[in-house]
Amino acid sequence: MYSLAEENYLKALYLIAGASGAVNVNDLSKHLNIKMPTVNSMMKKLYEKKLVEYESYKPIRLTKEGQKQAALIIRKHRLTEMFLVEKMGFGWEEVHEIAEQIEHLHSPLFFDKMDAMLGFPKADPHGSPIPNKSGEMEWVDYVNLCDCKEGEKVILSAVTRSSDEFLKFLNTKQIKLGDPIVVHHIEPYDGSMQLLIGKNPLETYSKVVCEKLLVRR
Repeated sequence: MYSLAEENYLKALYLIAGASGAVNVNDLSKHLNIKMPTVNSMMKKLYEKKLVEYESYKPIRLTKEGQKQAALIIRKHRLTEMFLVEKMGFGWEEVHEIAEQIEHLHSPLFFDKMDAMLGFPKADPHGSPIPNKSGEMEWVDYVNLCDCKEGEKVILSAVTRSSDEFLKFLNTKQIKLGDPIVVHHIEPYDGSMQLLIGKNPLETYSKVVCEKLLVRR
Protein backbone atom coordinates (compact mmCIF):
# COMPACT_ATOMS: atom_id res chain seq x y z
CA MET A 1 0.00 0.00 0.00
CA TYR A 2 1.41 3.38 -1.03
CA SER A 3 0.67 6.95 0.02
CA LEU A 4 -1.52 9.23 -2.08
CA ALA A 5 1.55 11.26 -3.11
CA GLU A 6 3.47 8.14 -4.13
CA GLU A 7 0.55 6.94 -6.23
CA ASN A 8 0.29 10.31 -7.97
CA TYR A 9 3.98 10.17 -8.88
CA LEU A 10 3.70 6.60 -10.18
CA LYS A 11 0.71 7.49 -12.32
CA ALA A 12 2.43 10.58 -13.70
CA LEU A 13 5.58 8.62 -14.56
CA TYR A 14 3.54 5.99 -16.38
CA LEU A 15 1.53 8.51 -18.40
CA ILE A 16 4.48 10.73 -19.33
CA ALA A 17 6.86 7.90 -20.24
CA GLY A 18 5.06 6.84 -23.42
CA ALA A 19 6.94 4.63 -25.85
CA SER A 20 10.40 5.63 -24.57
CA GLY A 21 9.70 4.44 -21.04
CA ALA A 22 11.96 7.18 -19.66
CA VAL A 23 11.02 10.44 -17.94
CA ASN A 24 13.17 13.50 -17.35
CA VAL A 25 13.00 14.86 -13.79
CA ASN A 26 12.36 18.35 -15.12
CA ASP A 27 9.39 17.14 -17.20
CA LEU A 28 7.95 15.33 -14.19
CA SER A 29 8.38 18.48 -12.09
CA LYS A 30 6.50 20.58 -14.67
CA HIS A 31 3.75 17.98 -15.10
CA LEU A 32 3.04 17.81 -11.38
CA ASN A 33 3.81 21.49 -10.74
CA ILE A 34 6.16 20.46 -7.94
CA LYS A 35 9.67 21.82 -7.34
CA MET A 36 12.66 19.76 -8.49
CA PRO A 37 14.15 19.07 -5.02
CA THR A 38 10.80 17.65 -3.87
CA VAL A 39 10.58 15.46 -6.97
CA ASN A 40 14.11 14.16 -6.45
CA SER A 41 13.32 13.37 -2.82
CA MET A 42 10.28 11.33 -3.85
CA MET A 43 12.26 9.49 -6.54
CA LYS A 44 14.71 8.36 -3.86
CA LYS A 45 11.80 6.97 -1.82
CA LEU A 46 10.36 5.15 -4.83
CA TYR A 47 13.83 3.83 -5.67
CA GLU A 48 14.15 2.40 -2.15
CA LYS A 49 10.80 0.64 -2.68
CA LYS A 50 12.09 -0.77 -5.99
CA LEU A 51 9.44 1.05 -8.01
CA VAL A 52 11.79 3.18 -10.14
CA GLU A 53 15.27 3.10 -11.62
CA TYR A 54 16.81 6.36 -10.47
CA GLU A 55 20.24 7.98 -10.72
CA SER A 56 21.06 11.67 -10.40
CA TYR A 57 21.02 13.54 -13.73
CA LYS A 58 19.63 10.52 -15.61
CA PRO A 59 16.10 9.80 -16.89
CA ILE A 60 13.78 7.91 -14.55
CA ARG A 61 12.25 4.57 -15.48
CA LEU A 62 9.58 2.60 -13.72
CA THR A 63 10.60 -0.92 -12.75
CA LYS A 64 8.34 -3.80 -13.75
CA GLU A 65 6.64 -3.60 -10.34
CA GLY A 66 6.39 0.18 -10.63
CA GLN A 67 4.69 -0.16 -14.02
CA LYS A 68 2.20 -2.64 -12.60
CA GLN A 69 1.33 -0.48 -9.60
CA ALA A 70 0.95 2.62 -11.79
CA ALA A 71 -1.29 0.77 -14.24
CA LEU A 72 -3.50 -0.45 -11.40
CA ILE A 73 -4.00 3.15 -10.22
CA ILE A 74 -4.92 4.16 -13.78
CA ARG A 75 -7.29 1.17 -13.93
CA LYS A 76 -9.15 2.43 -10.87
CA HIS A 77 -9.34 5.95 -12.28
CA ARG A 78 -10.67 4.92 -15.67
CA LEU A 79 -13.12 2.36 -14.32
CA THR A 80 -14.48 5.03 -12.00
CA GLU A 81 -14.91 7.47 -14.87
CA MET A 82 -16.77 4.83 -16.87
CA PHE A 83 -19.00 3.95 -13.91
CA LEU A 84 -19.87 7.60 -13.30
CA VAL A 85 -20.88 8.06 -16.94
CA GLU A 86 -22.58 4.72 -17.62
CA LYS A 87 -24.28 4.06 -14.28
CA MET A 88 -24.71 7.48 -12.69
CA GLY A 89 -25.39 9.70 -15.67
CA PHE A 90 -22.45 12.08 -15.34
CA GLY A 91 -21.14 13.86 -18.42
CA TRP A 92 -17.70 12.85 -19.66
CA GLU A 93 -16.52 16.36 -18.76
CA GLU A 94 -17.57 15.95 -15.11
CA VAL A 95 -15.81 12.77 -14.01
CA HIS A 96 -12.06 13.42 -13.84
CA GLU A 97 -11.87 15.19 -10.48
CA ILE A 98 -14.15 12.63 -8.82
CA ALA A 99 -12.08 9.75 -10.20
CA GLU A 100 -8.90 11.46 -8.95
CA GLN A 101 -10.21 10.97 -5.41
CA ILE A 102 -11.68 7.48 -5.78
CA GLU A 103 -8.56 6.03 -7.47
CA HIS A 104 -6.78 6.05 -4.10
CA LEU A 105 -9.18 3.59 -2.48
CA HIS A 106 -7.35 0.37 -1.60
CA SER A 107 -10.05 -2.21 -2.32
CA PRO A 108 -9.45 -4.50 -5.32
CA LEU A 109 -12.81 -6.20 -4.73
CA PHE A 110 -14.62 -2.85 -5.00
CA PHE A 111 -13.11 -2.14 -8.42
CA ASP A 112 -13.52 -5.74 -9.62
CA LYS A 113 -17.25 -5.44 -8.82
CA MET A 114 -17.37 -2.13 -10.65
CA ASP A 115 -15.65 -3.74 -13.66
CA ALA A 116 -18.19 -6.59 -13.69
CA MET A 117 -21.16 -4.22 -13.41
CA LEU A 118 -19.88 -2.33 -16.44
CA GLY A 119 -19.43 -5.53 -18.47
CA PHE A 120 -15.60 -5.41 -18.40
CA PRO A 121 -15.07 -2.33 -20.62
CA LYS A 122 -11.85 -2.00 -22.60
CA ALA A 123 -11.81 1.82 -22.58
CA ASP A 124 -12.97 4.74 -20.45
CA PRO A 125 -15.47 7.43 -21.58
CA HIS A 126 -12.67 9.33 -23.35
CA GLY A 127 -11.45 6.28 -25.29
CA SER A 128 -8.35 5.63 -23.16
CA PRO A 129 -7.61 1.91 -22.58
CA ILE A 130 -8.39 0.44 -19.15
CA PRO A 131 -5.63 -1.84 -17.74
CA ASN A 132 -6.78 -5.29 -16.60
CA LYS A 133 -6.58 -6.47 -12.99
CA SER A 134 -3.01 -7.69 -13.59
CA GLY A 135 -1.93 -4.20 -14.63
CA GLU A 136 -1.63 -5.05 -18.32
CA MET A 137 -2.61 -2.33 -20.79
CA GLU A 138 -3.85 -3.15 -24.28
CA TRP A 139 -2.66 -0.16 -26.28
CA VAL A 140 -4.78 0.78 -29.28
CA ASP A 141 -3.06 2.10 -32.38
CA TYR A 142 -5.19 5.19 -32.96
CA VAL A 143 -4.34 7.81 -35.57
CA ASN A 144 -4.31 11.53 -34.85
CA LEU A 145 -6.95 13.24 -36.99
CA CYS A 146 -4.32 15.75 -38.13
CA ASP A 147 -2.45 12.88 -39.81
CA CYS A 148 -5.42 12.00 -42.01
CA LYS A 149 -5.71 13.05 -45.65
CA GLU A 150 -8.44 14.69 -47.66
CA GLY A 151 -11.19 12.24 -48.58
CA GLU A 152 -10.52 9.86 -45.68
CA LYS A 153 -13.40 8.40 -43.70
CA VAL A 154 -12.60 7.55 -40.08
CA ILE A 155 -14.27 6.94 -36.72
CA LEU A 156 -13.73 9.19 -33.69
CA SER A 157 -12.38 6.79 -31.06
CA ALA A 158 -10.65 8.81 -28.33
CA VAL A 159 -9.72 12.29 -27.19
CA THR A 160 -6.31 13.24 -25.89
CA ARG A 161 -5.35 16.03 -23.47
CA SER A 162 -9.07 16.24 -22.78
CA SER A 163 -9.58 19.18 -20.43
CA ASP A 164 -13.08 19.77 -19.11
CA GLU A 165 -13.27 22.89 -21.28
CA PHE A 166 -12.44 20.92 -24.42
CA LEU A 167 -15.02 18.24 -23.62
CA LYS A 168 -17.63 20.93 -23.04
CA PHE A 169 -16.71 22.37 -26.45
CA LEU A 170 -17.31 18.96 -28.04
CA ASN A 171 -20.65 18.77 -26.23
CA THR A 172 -21.75 22.10 -27.73
CA LYS A 173 -20.89 20.70 -31.16
CA GLN A 174 -22.70 17.41 -30.35
CA ILE A 175 -19.51 15.47 -31.07
CA LYS A 176 -19.06 12.11 -29.34
CA LEU A 177 -16.97 8.95 -29.57
CA GLY A 178 -18.12 6.63 -32.32
CA ASP A 179 -19.06 9.45 -34.69
CA PRO A 180 -17.97 8.96 -38.31
CA ILE A 181 -15.73 11.71 -39.69
CA VAL A 182 -15.20 12.60 -43.34
CA VAL A 183 -12.22 14.84 -44.13
CA HIS A 184 -13.37 17.17 -46.92
CA HIS A 185 -10.54 19.67 -47.02
CA ILE A 186 -7.31 20.52 -45.18
CA GLU A 187 -6.16 24.14 -45.26
CA PRO A 188 -2.42 24.13 -46.15
CA TYR A 189 -1.78 27.45 -44.39
CA ASP A 190 -2.82 26.58 -40.84
CA GLY A 191 -3.80 22.90 -40.87
CA SER A 192 -7.45 23.58 -40.12
CA MET A 193 -9.79 20.90 -41.44
CA GLN A 194 -13.20 21.01 -43.07
CA LEU A 195 -15.04 18.02 -41.61
CA LEU A 196 -18.33 16.19 -41.62
CA ILE A 197 -18.69 14.78 -38.09
CA GLY A 198 -21.64 12.56 -37.24
CA LYS A 199 -24.89 14.27 -38.24
CA ASN A 200 -23.40 17.76 -38.04
CA PRO A 201 -23.20 20.00 -41.11
CA LEU A 202 -19.89 20.52 -42.86
CA GLU A 203 -17.75 22.76 -40.63
CA THR A 204 -14.16 23.95 -40.33
CA TYR A 205 -12.26 23.00 -37.16
CA SER A 206 -8.94 24.47 -36.05
CA LYS A 207 -5.76 22.45 -35.79
CA VAL A 208 -5.92 22.98 -32.01
CA VAL A 209 -9.16 20.96 -31.96
CA CYS A 210 -8.20 18.34 -34.55
CA GLU A 211 -4.89 17.41 -32.92
CA LYS A 212 -6.81 16.35 -29.78
CA LEU A 213 -9.01 13.89 -31.67
CA LEU A 214 -7.86 10.29 -32.17
CA VAL A 215 -9.48 8.14 -34.83
CA ARG A 216 -9.37 4.69 -36.36
CA ARG A 217 -9.48 4.08 -40.06
